[in-house]
Amino acid sequence: MDDEDDRQGVHAPVNPLPLAVVALFVIIVGIEAAFSLGERGLVGGAQAVGWRLAAIQSWAFSGEIFDWMWENGRWPAEHVLRFVTYPFVHASFTHALFVGVFLLAMGKMVAESFGALAMLAVFFASAIGGALAYAILLNDPMPLIGGFPAVYGLIGAFTWLLQFSLARIGANQTRAFTLIAFLMGIQLLFGLIFGGSRDWVADLGGFATGYGLSWVVSPGGWARLRAMIRHD
Repeated sequence: MDDEDDRQGVHAPVNPLPLAVVALFVIIVGIEAAFSLGERGLVGGAQAVGWRLAAIQSWAFSGEIFDWMWENGRWPAEHVLRFVTYPFVHASFTHALFVGVFLLAMGKMVAESFGALAMLAVFFASAIGGALAYAILLNDPMPLIGGFPAVYGLIGAFTWLLQFSLARIGANQTRAFTLIAFLMGIQLLFGLIFGGSRDWVADLGGFATGYGLSWVVSPGGWARLRAMIRHD
C-alpha cells in the first residue's frame, strides 16, 4: 500500500521526526521519567527518591568547579563532561517537558535544514556556550541544569535560517529575532515578578552560540564564510 501511494504521489501529511531529534528527546524524557517515578516510590526502591539530587551533584554544571579548574589548570574528565551532561538533568517534570517540546519543534527544523550531525553539533556546542556564559559572566553558586541553553542554541539556528530566508527576498531581517526577543522578555518578566535564578544568561549564551555556529555548519556555510572574509 505504501509503495502504491508513493507511485501515485501521495505522501504522509507530517514528515517524520529526524532520528537524532527523537534520540535526544527519548534520553531527556527517559531520565526525567526515572526521576519522577523514583520520587513517587514506583521504581528503584527507597534510594530512588534521591536519584535526581545525585544526578545534579554528578552531572550539573558548576561555576565554582569551573573556576577551580581554570585557576589550577586541571581539567578532570568527570568535571569537563558536566558541560554536556547538565542538559539532561531537570528540576522537575514540567521543566523537562518544556525543553522536550522546544527540542522537537526547533530540532526538527534545524535537522531537516542543516542535517542531523549539524543539529547535534549546534545542540551540544550551545550547551557548552551557555555554560561558559554562566560561569564567566556570573558568580553564581547555584548549579546549572536543564536543556534550555542547548535548545536556545537550536532557536539561534532557526533564527539564522529565518534571517537567511528574509535576506533572500529582501525583507526586514530583524523580524527573524522576534521569537528570541519574545522568549527573553517573558523570562525577564517572570524573573522580576517571581524572582528565581539567572539561568537566562546561559540561555542567551546558548542562543548566541547556535546562531554563530550556523554560519559554519549550515549547507555551504564554509563557502559563504570564506566569501565574506575575502570580501572584507
